[in-house]
Amino acid sequence: MAADEASTPDSHRVTSPAPLPDHRDVDTPWWQELWRRHAHITTPLRARGLQCDIEFGLSAYIVRVSLPDESYLIIGPPQEPPSERPPGDPEGWIATREHPDDPSLSEVLYDSAPSDDPGAPQRPEARHGGSTQPLIETINHRLTQLGLLPHPVLPGESPHVHSAQPTPPPQVRDVPGTPDNAPIYVYGDALRALTDRLNGAESHADAAALLHQILEPTDGLLAQIGEFFEAAGEKAKEAEEDDGFDLSYDLADAAAEIRNLAEVLHVAEDRMRALTPLASAPRLPSRPARTPSLPPRVLPPAQPRNAR
Repeated sequence: MAADEASTPDSHRVTSPAPLPDHRDVDTPWWQELWRRHAHITTPLRARGLQCDIEFGLSAYIVRVSLPDESYLIIGPPQEPPSERPPGDPEGWIATREHPDDPSLSEVLYDSAPSDDPGAPQRPEARHGGSTQPLIETINHRLTQLGLLPHPVLPGESPHVHSAQPTPPPQVRDVPGTPDNAPIYVYGDALRALTDRLNGAESHADAAALLHQILEPTDGLLAQIGEFFEAAGEKAKEAEEDDGFDLSYDLADAAAEIRNLAEVLHVAEDRMRALTPLASAPRLPSRPARTPSLPPRVLPPAQPRNAR
């Protein structure tokens, strides 16, 4: 038995993301809005066990990432001159490592910010601009080299993959009476399978991992459904007819509502994980509910916090 356990592939290990910060701003709407706007940075890093926080830098909000050796990362837009773009969507990212007691550990891990000097040499990552994928990949690679990544990226695994168990592929159903027994509702079946797994979840941590499949801000189901309706709207415009344009507006509104829903539920995964163990009570069958239209959010004025 011990030999079997020792040979079990580590790729099936399920780990929980790092906890949310522990300070009073976490419960304020303005901080929660900033957290949502930086979820594409914090989510993959927290999945690797790194605790993140949102703070105000010299002139813009930054993500502060605590590391096991008491050093930390600062990830944000250029601070001088100040960025005019909204929080979480800069023209480029700068990631530096700093240590409060050892300046020799300071280094620039990544800098994709455009240079104001056209004659100055630019770093190779400058071509990526505000894209987050190469930023996260670089951070994962460097922290792995330093031995500072609590949950390392496993061979063949994407740095953006969450640690939850993957959802099995949808099972194709053959519907009698369809031409050539063609399968239909494959994607509905996939979601139904996910719902069945949620109904059978043995812990709130397992339930939270399934919520992550829906709510992850970049690759989650709601994000992709929003992209789907937006693409459908663009396709409707190609008809160059009045009804095509009207339909595109309706589909764009649907995409906006779905994204608003994702914003409202952005902390649901963490709240589910923090709940007490599931009680042995009978589960009620789920039933569809209509989600009211949600107004767009407006970012509150910045409320800088004192530097640590």
